[in-house]
Order: sequence, then structure tokens, then C-alpha cells
Amino acid sequence: MPAATNKADLLAITAKEYSKLTLLLDPLDPVLVERPFEDGWSIRDVIVHRAHWIDLFLGWYHDGQAGKEVAFPAPGYKWNQLKAYNADLLAQKSDVTWPEARAALEKAHQTLTSFLETLDDAALYGEPMKGANNKWTRGAGLKPQVHRTIGRPPSL
Repeated sequence: MPAATNKADLLAITAKEYSKLTLLLDPLDPVLVERPFEDGWSIRDVIVHRAHWIDLFLGWYHDGQAGKEVAFPAPGYKWNQLKAYNADLLAQKSDVTWPEARAALEKAHQTLTSFLETLDDAALYGEPMKGANNKWTRGAGLKPQVHRTIGRPPSL
């Protein structure tokens, strides 16, 4: 799938991919979603992870807009520590039920969509995110959230 380069395409891809994901998740047995795969991740874990990373992205944006230092990927972690960060995240979220995970993803998706609606193409793709200390535009930073929604989390 080609990457979106404007707001309309980004919203369309976001809606399409989320719709595909919900069609896959809706019929799943609650027992199945808790069963870990070979890597130790369950479907529930992936959904908790996705919801969290959408919230994380939105936090980066709001911190940057407020003139705060943006902690990538999170305070106390560097990008080369994602495996540890994700393991810590799942340990913290181990008590999240399947209905709670689905509700968190739905809320994160709605918040993301509402956020995207407030920005124009220039705000999404015109310049790097304020406070980011990198060259990613806001729209480019969303690609992993939108395009990997259905896929497994990165095993970095």
C-alpha cells in the first residue's frame, strides 16, 4: 500500500485499515485472543500495543506543540530499546481484558481520526513535528500506526 501524502488519503487509509481490522477482530473467540504465539504475544497484546502507540504518538505531538521536550519513544527509553519498552508495556497492561483492549483501540482510533481532522496538509506533511528533533512530518509519523495496525508489532 502506498503511503499517504495528503490529509484526504491519510484519513481514507486510516478508515479502511481500521475497518479491515475490526472485521478480523469481531468474530474472534475471547479465549483465542489470550493465547500467545511463539513469540509470547497474544492478539490481545497486539491490540493493547497498537492502542498505546497511537496514544504515544498523540502525546509526542501535544508535547511538541507545548514546547516540551519530546521523549522518543518514551521517557527513559531509546529507539534501540523498543523490545524492552514493549515488554515493560505488556507487563504493565497484563490485566487489560479483551473488551477493555478493544475499547482502548476504538478510543485511540477515534481520537486519532479527530486529531487528523483538525490539521491541514501543510500541518501534516509540511515540516517536521515541533520538538521532535528529527525530520519526520506528522503524517509520516503516522504511517507505522496506520499501516501496521493489522500487522504484528515490530520486534526491535
